[in-house]
Amino acid sequence: MSFGSCLPHEADTPEDVGLSSRRLQTIASVLEGDVDRGKIPGAVVLVARKGRIAFLEAIGFERGDDPSRPMRRNSVFRIAAMTRPIVCAAALTLVEDGRLALSDPVEQFIPAFGHLQVGSEIVDASTGQRRLELEPARRTMTVHDLFRHTSGLTYGQFGDSLVQRMYRDGNVMDAGQTNAEMVAKLAAIPLQCQPGTAFEYGMSTDVLGRIIEVVSCMELDRFVADRVTRPLGMHATGFRLNRMDDAGLALPLRRPDGKSGVLFDYDDSNPPRWCSGGAGLLSTAGDYARFCQMLLNGGVLEGVRLLSRKSVDLMLSDHLPATVSFGSSTKGLGINAPLPEVGQGYGLGVGVRNAMGLCPVPGSIGDFFWGGALGTYFWADPREQLISILMLQENDMALRAWYRAFLRNVVYGALID
Repeated sequence: MSFGSCLPHEADTPEDVGLSSRRLQTIASVLEGDVDRGKIPGAVVLVARKGRIAFLEAIGFERGDDPSRPMRRNSVFRIAAMTRPIVCAAALTLVEDGRLALSDPVEQFIPAFGHLQVGSEIVDASTGQRRLELEPARRTMTVHDLFRHTSGLTYGQFGDSLVQRMYRDGNVMDAGQTNAEMVAKLAAIPLQCQPGTAFEYGMSTDVLGRIIEVVSCMELDRFVADRVTRPLGMHATGFRLNRMDDAGLALPLRRPDGKSGVLFDYDDSNPPRWCSGGAGLLSTAGDYARFCQMLLNGGVLEGVRLLSRKSVDLMLSDHLPATVSFGSSTKGLGINAPLPEVGQGYGLGVGVRNAMGLCPVPGSIGDFFWGGALGTYFWADPREQLISILMLQENDMALRAWYRAFLRNVVYGALID
């Protein structure tokens, strides 16, 4: 049976790769029940171990309001922030080419970033009114800062600081813009914090996407296709919808007002012009498993070497210094949060686990992970040679968080070797 662009080998049974069939079926049972109760329209879950797929189930419907469109194993999902690892891997190919270095100043590629200011909020004690006090950036923003979210850039939608209000007013996430237009908007807005001082989850990877364009003289979508998705056989992954075997785009349940309620909507008849390096890709569970397997293999898949073993080591190491602070939205990342108190850090586009006994879900030191704001989630565990991918489109943040923890608990609970 063909699963689309999946790993080349499927295990005859999960037991062949040290996993319990009965326990893995818990995943399908719970999700099927939630579909029946109208909590979610559907989902796709993939679990692979030792280079072979042990579990791949499509549950429910691509659209909750259309039972004629059952979910397929190769249904396409907007993966939101799961775009970041792929774009960061693309950027690392330029590092290997000698055309980009982590230590390079961002202003070397985007001159408008050479005069950035930082906005500090001052509160008037008598009126309670807030105002911004501006000061120059104390050091230049580097490419390394973009990879690890220590650039001082933020997101406008995940808070209400005065800087974040300027992001919203400036429409910096306009689907109709180019990456060149996006960075011009950002250059005119103060940074949320001084470069290098804080992990501030935001538009850093979007700016990295623009640097890829400047260095390569190619649009981001074409470069990602040439350097990552096409070599790895990820045929359904891109910034535009690419249906495989008549599979469609998975959609969340509609709100009472008839809108999708998602941060990054997609209209196939009018696709976005903006190729967002931080959130713009669409993909399938099988395609993303191929990307993860390449990393577990040290940069190679089916004889195609995408990255060197040392580049993968660099990508999957913690890059946050002990002195770094954390932005107010960090705790909202849940089990992805790169906080020392949960034994986690952040590499080049992925979260990484550094210690055992601190995170409330099982894993291994060295496992790497991330999730998207629309409900997608993955992690890969080099020690166990394990990949788990959840493809879900869900508007409820608490429900998304529950599914992520549930999947970790059940998959690790299914280990039997």
